[in-house]
Amino acid sequence: MDFSWSKEQNEFYEEIRDFATKRLNNSVNERDLSHTFGAEEWRMCGDFGLLGLPVSEEYGGMGVDALTTAYYIEALGRGCEDSGLVFSISAHEFACVMPIAEYGSEELKKELLPGMCSGELIGGNAITEAEAGSDAFALKTRAERDGSDYVLNGVKSWVTNGPVTDIFVVYALTNPDYGFLGISAFAVPKDAPGLTVGKPFDKVSLSTSPTSSLYMDNCRVPERFRIGNEGHGGMIFQGSMGWERACLFAAWVGVMDRQLAQCVSYAKDRRQFGQPIGKNQAIAHKIADMKLRLESARLLLYRACWTKDQGKDATLEIAMSKVAVSEALVQSSRDAVQIHGSVGVVADGGIERALRDGISSTLYSGTSEIQRQLIAQRLGL
Repeated sequence: MDFSWSKEQNEFYEEIRDFATKRLNNSVNERDLSHTFGAEEWRMCGDFGLLGLPVSEEYGGMGVDALTTAYYIEALGRGCEDSGLVFSISAHEFACVMPIAEYGSEELKKELLPGMCSGELIGGNAITEAEAGSDAFALKTRAERDGSDYVLNGVKSWVTNGPVTDIFVVYALTNPDYGFLGISAFAVPKDAPGLTVGKPFDKVSLSTSPTSSLYMDNCRVPERFRIGNEGHGGMIFQGSMGWERACLFAAWVGVMDRQLAQCVSYAKDRRQFGQPIGKNQAIAHKIADMKLRLESARLLLYRACWTKDQGKDATLEIAMSKVAVSEALVQSSRDAVQIHGSVGVVADGGIERALRDGISSTLYSGTSEIQRQLIAQRLGL
C-alpha cells in the first residue's frame, strides 16, 4: 500500500481546501441557526466537481477511485466549517448518486447523473423506517407492480436532504417472502404523485443538513426509475454504505486536521501564569493525543478505501475506519473545547460545533455498536 499522492492530486487537494475556506464559510453561523445549507454554496460545489467525484466523466463526474475521492472529501472537510453542508454533499454523492451510477440503467444514468453531479438535482437516501434503523432491512414499505409502474406505500424517516431533495433513492419490498432478496431500489422524483415530504427535523447536530420524513401513499413510479433488478436493493444499499462509511468519514479527518491546527495555534498564543498554555504538560499531552488519533484514523480510512479499490471485500477495514474516525472525532472535539476553555463553548467561535456535529457521527451510516458487530463477525465470533 502506497498512500503517497501525485503532484496533481496534491494540487487539487489544495485547490479544494482553498475554495472551501474562501467560498463556503460565509454566513456559517447564520446557516447554523436557519438549519439549512446555502443553495448558492451547493451550486458552487457542483461547479467545482465535488458532487460526482467517483462518477464516470461520461455522466458529468470526475471518475476518480475511492481513495482519491476520500482525499478530496478530506480537503473539503478541512476547509469548510459547515459540516452539515459537507455531510449533505457526501450523503447525496455516496448514498444517492453512486447507487444510480453503479446499478442504474443506461437510460436512468443519462437522465439523472449529469444534473446530480452538477448540483442541479439534489439526492436524498430513504431507507430508514421507525422499526428499520440499525436493522436496516426490516422494511415495511412496499412496492407493487401495476402494469409498467410500481406503486409505493410506506413511511421513511431520517431522510438526509429530504426537505430539498429532487430525487429520492427509496428502498422497498417487492417480494416480502424473500427477505433481503425481496428488496428493490427506486429513484423517485419529488413530484411523483402520492409523495409527501415531512417537516424538517430540529437537530442539535449537523443542523445545516436538512432532514425529514417521507410519506408514500399509492406513490406511482414508472418501471424505468427502478435501480437495478428487482431484489437487488439490499445489495445496492450495502454497496452505497461501503462508499459512505469509507469516503464520507474522510471529511471528519479533515475536520480533525483543522481542529488540531487551531488548538496548536491557540496553545502557543494563549498565556497563563506567565507562559503559553502549550508549555503546560496537561495541554500539550491533549494535543499530542489529538495528533495520534488523527493519524491513526486517517491511515485506517486510507487502507479501507485502498482495499475497496482493489475489488476486495472491505467490510472489516471500512467498519474499523468508521469506528476509529467517529470516536476519535468526538474525543478530540471534547479536548478542543477543554483546551479553549470558555472560548470553546461560545457558538460564534466555532469550536463547539465540531463536538455537536461529531456526536452524530457515531450513529449514522451504522452505529459504532453495529460496526463492532461487523468486526466481530469478520473475526469469526
